[in-house]
Amino acid sequence: MAATKVILLEDTRRLGKRGSTVKVKPGYARNYLIPQGIALEATPGNVAFFEQQKKKIDARHLKKIGEAQELAAQIAGLSVSIAKRVGEKETLYGSVTTAEIAERLARQGITVDKRRIHIAEGGVGIKTLGEHKVTIDLHPEVTAELTVNVVAEE
Repeated sequence: MAATKVILLEDTRRLGKRGSTVKVKPGYARNYLIPQGIALEATPGNVAFFEQQKKKIDARHLKKIGEAQELAAQIAGLSVSIAKRVGEKETLYGSVTTAEIAERLARQGITVDKRRIHIAEGGVGIKTLGEHKVTIDLHPEVTAELTVNVVAEE
């Protein structure tokens, strides 16, 4: 299947910098990048339009960075506690996933996509009791660190 050219409206970790033209799979562009406002299809009209709209896009980009920095400041002061069942040797049944962390943050009024949460230890999930540091990518230029405390379920 042929690749689709898109113009990035935001800096994206895996694709490139804002304003660059990249080739991606058509479904990725159609179902994620374009609806989320991350990219525009690179038609000749859109390329010309993008050049005209660059100042507005830069202002929107700065606004998103400011919002992400505010959210990072809120998250920096938080600690999330999650109770899990444990075995005889203090080992967890299962693990604490990014979805559970996102759900606990939502309970505290902070909405974060689970795909933006990164668990440092192994990357899959937290499998031990205690405090763990988790990184949240709020924007390509802004990250926050959250403390997740895993305790034994009573």
